[in-house]
Amino acid sequence: MLQPEFQIPPLFAYFALFLWALSGAIVGMHKRYDLAGVFVIALLASTGGSTLRDGLFLQTMPPVLTNGWYIILTMLATIAVGFFRDRIARMTLVDRVINVIDALGVPAFAVIGMQLSLAAEVPLPGVVLIGMVNGFGGGILRDLMVGDTPVALKPGRFYVSAAFLVCVLFVVLVTVLDVNNTVAAWIVIALFVLIRVLSLRYDWRTQPILPPHGPQ
Repeated sequence: MLQPEFQIPPLFAYFALFLWALSGAIVGMHKRYDLAGVFVIALLASTGGSTLRDGLFLQTMPPVLTNGWYIILTMLATIAVGFFRDRIARMTLVDRVINVIDALGVPAFAVIGMQLSLAAEVPLPGVVLIGMVNGFGGGILRDLMVGDTPVALKPGRFYVSAAFLVCVLFVVLVTVLDVNNTVAAWIVIALFVLIRVLSLRYDWRTQPILPPHGPQ
């Protein structure tokens, strides 16, 4: 019998949604898009993961269509960036706050995606895949839409590899070791944050398969 789903605290979920929308709006602003263009990028950043999860894999109505706060918060982020564009362009604190929320939000939303997948009786490899899509889909869609290589795909400090590790760990804890879903969720969130903090502290980085001066 499937245990009750892990639920992100609503205020945290909305705060994370707003900050991810803000990150997308800032990207759109730097690309010199108009207000409508900035809103589209903000919407992709904040809701892309859940939309891919539900619309493509689980074939259910995505929350952006059922929860009015998704659009409202994205609009507020877009307006905030437009209104405070000069100040935001000079700030570094915004990026730091987004990185903190990202470190918490990616594994948390990945867990939500995996729980929904388990409830839908998706095979375990698919559960991990949907968890990864739920965690990273918005950022990937945002970067692709503006013509950049997604940050998640570039070599750098442990990010996607860390998320994959904790997604696999969550599936093992819940399905093999029968750990309570909520306990397992907080374990993998804490582990992901720890890996991110250590990779920043000690500058642990992944490397490209082809070295910079490798064969052309």
